[in-house]
This record gives sequence, structure tokens and C-alpha cells, in this order.
Amino acid sequence: MTTLTEADALDGLRDALGLLKDREQVAERLLASSAKHSFDPDEELDWEAPFEEGKWFWPPELVSLYDTPMWKRMSEEQRILLSRHEAAALASLGIWFEIILMQLLVRHIYDKAATSAHVRYALTEIEDECRHSKMFARLITHGGTPWYPVSRAHRNLGRLFKTISTTPGSFTATLLGEEVLDWMQRLTFPDERVQPLIRGVTRIHVVEEARHVRYAREELRRQMVTAPKWSQEFTRVTSGEFARVFSVAFVNPEVYTNVGLDKREAMAQVKASAHRREVMQTGAKRLTDFLDDIGVLRGVGRRLWRSSGLLA
Repeated sequence: MTTLTEADALDGLRDALGLLKDREQVAERLLASSAKHSFDPDEELDWEAPFEEGKWFWPPELVSLYDTPMWKRMSEEQRILLSRHEAAALASLGIWFEIILMQLLVRHIYDKAATSAHVRYALTEIEDECRHSKMFARLITHGGTPWYPVSRAHRNLGRLFKTISTTPGSFTATLLGEEVLDWMQRLTFPDERVQPLIRGVTRIHVVEEARHVRYAREELRRQMVTAPKWSQEFTRVTSGEFARVFSVAFVNPEVYTNVGLDKREAMAQVKASAHRREVMQTGAKRLTDFLDDIGVLRGVGRRLWRSSGLLA
């Protein structure tokens, strides 16, 4: 990791990655991209087409039980059914997370000039997230699976986080929720083994989320340079704890029950799976490298990230 002195950081707003970009210029470029590359899922996707026989709802290598002893005992039909339920569970997780994100964005811009490009882009991102949440909800309904809410404990932790989160903490959590799923979706939308509707949903999400990641990364860099030291340290700890919550919430145990598997055995095999651990760490690596560079992964926070399983 590149080290950075306080004097360097305060000289023209630099961090370990170099000079920070002008906030308004970044937002103007993102607004221009939004104008060219935004989608209405209700019109863009063919919701009337039936699912194709034998096609997956999530790439098999990304299904939680892949390559476990239980997976090897399952029929192909049961594996595909599990992918269908896990796709619904991830869509449900996405809705939960995006509702949190929208509230954090509104808090972020509450006392900023509404005429600024930075605020206008935040409002544009909220529009995107509203469409994404509706798209995910429609996908769950169309797939004939249950909605898979996170646990009551995680819902309550989400309420607490929304209340106490600082601005850098909010953007760190934003990136955590976006980048791991984004990595998985970038593998999904070009995969011809996967249902066309799933590929269409993930393609839309990847294109629009790329802007959200850019906005969050640039703002988090700025916050980690300008925020008070107590806020930076608070961000390190809370982001590590949020990583622990996120890694657990990523697999909803009820999917196993609903496809006829023993829930406890399945969860134990997922926890012991070297393949699953590699998938999650690979999916998070681009993010954890970035957070390491800008000084988030330090001290207690780093230890919490390691215990989440997302950091090797």
C-alpha cells in the first residue's frame, strides 16, 4: 500500500492514488453518461417470454454450493432450481441494499446546493436505483419464487447503520454492496448458459452501476482526505462490521429448504467451501485493493474485513 503524509493530502487534495478530480466535473460527466445510457427495464426487457428449459438463472460456478459434496449429489434439475432461488435471493438482497443506499444519498445531499451537478447526479442515481429495485422485484415475481428478505437482525442493523453512518462510511458501504455483485453480474450477462431475462437484467444493472461506483469512489477518496480523523477511524470500523453483515446476508438459508435440501448441512458446506471463499474474495478484490490504497483497511477495521471472508 502507498503511504501518504498529512501534508501531501492537504496539498491540492491528493491521496495515495494522486490528485483528486473536481467534484463538479465528475458529476457533469456522469450526468452526460446517464443521458445517453439509461434504460427503462419495463420497456427494454421481454417480460412475456417464457424461461428456456435447461438454462441457468445464475452461472453455476457462482451458486453457493458449487463444487461441494452436496452439489455433487444433486441432480442437474435441482442445481438449476437452486440457481433460480439464489437469483431471487440476490435480487431481494439488492432491493434491501438499494433502499438503504437511496436514503444515504438523500442524507448526503440534504445540506448541499441543489443546483450543483454533484447533487443533480445524486438525484439521477436515486432514479436509477428506484428502477433497479422495481426491476428486481418484477424479476422475483416473474421467476415464481418467494421474496427472500434479510433477517430481522440485519434489518435492524441496517436501521442503525442508516442513523449513525458518516458520509465516508456511507460511501464505503455503497461500494461494498455494489462492487461484489457487479463482479458477479459482469460474468453473468455474457454467459449464454443463463436465461436471457437474467442476462438482460444484469446487463442493465452493470451499465448503470458503473456510474454509481465512479461517483462513490471519487467521493470516498475526497472524504478520506478531508474528514476528521475520528470520522476516518469510525469509517474503518463500521465498514468492517458492514462487510461481516453483508457476507452473511449474501446467502439466504431459506433457499436450501425451498429446493429440498437440509439447510444446516448446506450452510456448513458453503462455509467450508474453498471455491466459495475464492469467489467472494475475488469478487471483492478490486474494492479491497482500492480501500487499502485510500486508507480504509487499517487496524480493527482490517481485522473485521478479514473475519468477513472478503479479504484474504
